[in-house]
Amino acid sequence: MEEKIRNISQKLTLDNRKEALLTGVKDVVSFDEKEILLQTSEGRLQIRGSQLHVKGLDLEKGEAALAGHVDSLVYLSKDSPKKEETLFTRLFR
Repeated sequence: MEEKIRNISQKLTLDNRKEALLTGVKDVVSFDEKEILLQTSEGRLQIRGSQLHVKGLDLEKGEAALAGHVDSLVYLSKDSPKKEETLFTRLFR
């Protein structure tokens, strides 16, 4: 299944700096109301702003929907290693 997500192209749609739709999402590394960090097919994507939240997430399709006020979008590195503890690891302890 991971190979399937790897072949999905990365697409980012940002509407009025308030809502974002993304494809190519592999994992949610971390999130809070000021920052969301996603592992995507093009590397880690850091989204900073205020009142941020993940409205929808489908890792099988590699899609995420985000809301809040977006101040910045930064790709950290395509080859950056994953954090050892992901959101789902913390949820299912």
